[in-house]
Amino acid sequence: MGVQESDALDVAAIRDEFPVLDREFDGTPLRYLDNAATAQTPKRVVEAIVDYYYGYNANVHRGIHELSQEASIAYEEAHDTVGEFVGTDRREEVVFTKNTTEAMNLVAYAWGLNELGPGDEVVLTEMEHHASLVTWQQIAKRTGATCKYVPITDEGYLDMEAARDLITDDTEMVSVVHVSNTLGTVNPVRELTDIAHDHGAYAFVDGAQSAPHHPVDVTDIGCDFFAFSAHKMCGPTGIGALYGREEVLEEMEPYLYGGDMIRKVTFEDSTWNELPWKFEAGTPSIAQGIAFAEACEYLEDVGQDAIERHDRELTEYAYDRLSEFDDIDIYGPPGDDRGALVSFNLEGVHAHDLASIVNDDGVAIRAGDHCTQPLHDVLGVGASARASFYLYNTREEIDVLVEAVDEARQLFA
Repeated sequence: MGVQESDALDVAAIRDEFPVLDREFDGTPLRYLDNAATAQTPKRVVEAIVDYYYGYNANVHRGIHELSQEASIAYEEAHDTVGEFVGTDRREEVVFTKNTTEAMNLVAYAWGLNELGPGDEVVLTEMEHHASLVTWQQIAKRTGATCKYVPITDEGYLDMEAARDLITDDTEMVSVVHVSNTLGTVNPVRELTDIAHDHGAYAFVDGAQSAPHHPVDVTDIGCDFFAFSAHKMCGPTGIGALYGREEVLEEMEPYLYGGDMIRKVTFEDSTWNELPWKFEAGTPSIAQGIAFAEACEYLEDVGQDAIERHDRELTEYAYDRLSEFDDIDIYGPPGDDRGALVSFNLEGVHAHDLASIVNDDGVAIRAGDHCTQPLHDVLGVGASARASFYLYNTREEIDVLVEAVDEARQLFA
């Protein structure tokens, strides 16, 4: 397949780092447009995992021997690298988790169960991923707190006037998705953080869809918590991170117990390790953590600014191409004002059928509710198709998608 050069990136050279992109299915090349679910992994990140297992596989923080020392240093330094990627130079503020979902649950259980009660409020948005919405919903049920939701406008933006009304002195937590995984909306998280702090509330930003595509600086955002996942940013599955302000994490009780989060144990009581190990119980995902750091370094080497420009170019192009058809509904803001994805429906064709048809042309997209069932209820649809883009994608792949959608139109005509 020919590769068009981006104004921002040398896409041909980048694609050489991702062997899976050379796959064919019965002679049809793969066009991978499901990056909002999981991004592909470059050779150097895979090699980082192999190097660990072949060269210094050992448990961390438990051994005096050389292998354990090497693994411990690499794992600890991985926290530094991942933290720097999102704008903190404090290792104590970076907790490795399984993913964004576990990071949400960590804060909800370690902070929410202890701090929330009747009369307290958690403010979310109608576009929250289930990882945020369900987690806070269930914690509210246990504690007697109330969840409130900032509505979206007809254009798919947050209603900020409503947000200012909903966030009050009764609000204890504002949890907001940075970039909607369905609408593509890029939310004004700094403004929301400021509003939360004005009322004495904490601010939690779900960065699963922003950290891979945009330069992120948690100190500039000012949030108290920021969560993201390695597998959406060219890293391995099974590892994510929670950024938390050190003074807040210090006050929180552990989420899990045992193993490395212990300082001293007696039959009567226990004390906890220093940050961030206080929240990393048991043997951690050592290889994944080291590879997570390698993925961050890879993205930094490519250039987050360049990746952002490239993704914006592709997203606007896809939005414009799909907008050529009167029977396609696209959800969310205009193509030049969204994250790297486009969710849509073709009239008369269920999203699952559409995804199956374009798969015959080698095009991998998502279909379903994208873990945003309440948002789809607001939109008045049960499911949608979603194409999402990353640094190795091309306009040619989008053209193939559009042609495949047109084939589906003719098939169901």
